[in-house]
Amino acid sequence: MEDIKRWRRELHKIPELGLKEVKTAEYIRNEIMKMGYSYQSILETGTVIYINHHQKETLAFRSDIDGLLIHEKNDIDFKSIHQGCMHACGHDGHMSALLALAKRLKTIQSPKYNYLLIFQPAEESPGVAKDIVLSGILEKYHVKVIFGMHLMPFLKEGIIACKSGALMAQCGELDVSICGKGSHAGLPQEGIDSIVIASEAIMSYQNIISRKISPFQMAVLNIGIIQGGTARNSVAKTTEFHGTIRCYDEDVFDFIVGEIDKVNKGLQMAYGCHIEMSCPPLYPPLINDEKVYERFINLVDKDNYEELKEPLMLAEDFAFYGKAIPSLFFYVGTKSDLYSSGLHTETFNFNEEVLIKAVDLYMKIAQEY
Repeated sequence: MEDIKRWRRELHKIPELGLKEVKTAEYIRNEIMKMGYSYQSILETGTVIYINHHQKETLAFRSDIDGLLIHEKNDIDFKSIHQGCMHACGHDGHMSALLALAKRLKTIQSPKYNYLLIFQPAEESPGVAKDIVLSGILEKYHVKVIFGMHLMPFLKEGIIACKSGALMAQCGELDVSICGKGSHAGLPQEGIDSIVIASEAIMSYQNIISRKISPFQMAVLNIGIIQGGTARNSVAKTTEFHGTIRCYDEDVFDFIVGEIDKVNKGLQMAYGCHIEMSCPPLYPPLINDEKVYERFINLVDKDNYEELKEPLMLAEDFAFYGKAIPSLFFYVGTKSDLYSSGLHTETFNFNEEVLIKAVDLYMKIAQEY
């Protein structure tokens, strides 16, 4: 517990954005070497530890290491010293749990597997789990299955939560730009009003979700930003809006994007405007392997376990590992009377003792999987 608390608090002080985690990587590597391990770097700021027990197969465990562009408002003595950057998503805890696992793996007698520990950069953006998979490291070390976890402030402190199948959503960032024709508001017939077109487009997009997607296929299309026009008495020449699409099926995602394109083409013909649209998929849906889950639930403490009834519309680049090999991702609750602030907030914090729950479960997986 003393190690975990120290690691978490020292890492909390030095949050860094994705692919810039230089101090974080240096800290992790120093602690790893103190334990007697060697490491290899991956994607410069990523760190990989391969523990070779000369077995045919390997179990992998992953932690993300990046922080967020958030100014911390916690009144704590281990507050971020990097102005405007904060570990507001629990990655400091994830790293500490994986460091603790590395230390405890030394105690396993007659292991049946090799172990691969991945301290991965840039989960928040741009999501380099995909690049780690493409590096071939999973094949190189014959990884059979990979595990990961996330702290969750909507779950009671110490609760382990998971489910089989879809756990988190695929996401894509939607960007739309409409170019019409400007004119005076008193002469609307001389212009092509991009704000009116944008309004019609957004409402038509929502009809895709409500009328063209099965209610049993959950999907969200949210527009969070809209900007258009230059003056109250002018017809707006250009309008841009930005949003996100989330669902649990890659085919559904592609269908939604295709329908948006059809709507845009229809509006171009109807109004004589020009519409540019981009919506590349960022992360695929995170799907927990059914067979891995069946073995996983036999290892959890049933008194502190909650089987989730439905997945979350949040996204996680851990999903890229699951597209390559069987995987399982679970949550550890942090909510208490003292700690209740949500993820990605300037006051997110948690009790380090919950990390023991994650480490204990990681150890059970390593020993008995």
